[in-house]
Amino acid sequence: MNTYLPTDVPTEQEAEFLENFTRATGDSGRLMLFAGDQKVEHLNKDFFGPGITAEDNDPEHLFKIASIADIGVFATQFGLISRYGRKYPKIPYLVKLNSKTNIIPVKEKDPISEQWLGMDEVIGFKKSSGLQILGVGYTLYLGSEHEHIMLREAARAVHEAHKNGMIAVLWIYPKGSYISDEHDPSLIAGAAGVGACLGADFVKLKVPFRDGKFDPDLLRIVTEAAGNTGVLCEGGGKVDEKAFLIELHDQIHKGNSRGNGTGRNIHQRPLAEAIKMAGAIYAVTVKNATVEEAVNKVIGG
Repeated sequence: MNTYLPTDVPTEQEAEFLENFTRATGDSGRLMLFAGDQKVEHLNKDFFGPGITAEDNDPEHLFKIASIADIGVFATQFGLISRYGRKYPKIPYLVKLNSKTNIIPVKEKDPISEQWLGMDEVIGFKKSSGLQILGVGYTLYLGSEHEHIMLREAARAVHEAHKNGMIAVLWIYPKGSYISDEHDPSLIAGAAGVGACLGADFVKLKVPFRDGKFDPDLLRIVTEAAGNTGVLCEGGGKVDEKAFLIELHDQIHKGNSRGNGTGRNIHQRPLAEAIKMAGAIYAVTVKNATVEEAVNKVIGG
């Protein structure tokens, strides 16, 4: 029995789902998700400024990386894929169904991020374009006063993806006026369980902290709460390559996560460096590389 095959995938779509899942995970069950949805989520501050390569201001930089580097899927908005898809038809895409900007502070108004396009439009686009669209993604803010709207949309998106043989990834972040600590281990474990209840194949979460630091013991509680839904840890802001890879290795081998969702630690680097960093992350995530092997890919690969 394939433990990664959801029961709501119709018999006639099982082969396509398993093909998409296998391609996305390199047949490892782990997902290296290259996150390219920040053009909306964080506006331009993630793409232009001190410490960020000038190349990153042009959205094509994301596609250049995704077309060359080892990745599982490249997650970005439908419209951005439509702008560059003809030039980059071989990238394994994951369509982000919703997004919101960060202009309105959470302390001023509880966040809501509603779906932009319907699944029927994504399916039609996949068929007409011939692009390698392996799945869809959706962000919901647990604890927001609007969570009921996002929960409903997420549930439907996951089910519709499965009905059409595609994988589904949920970003679930506790945010809102009732949330005092977004890295609260209990809240993150709760979010992991919600991801499983929504039927997600993977759920992207914030890293649980103890005294402001990552703790593998806490992550194990989170991954257990997710059941057979794979936990992806958020990549966060750009940090030293080795420090990032050490924590990623610990997340997988000590915390039992099944992958990562990384954006800034890849795309804020010049193209050649970004490709190496993505390859190192993929090696740790999918190929069981050691930290030393992965660091060599970045420094000397």
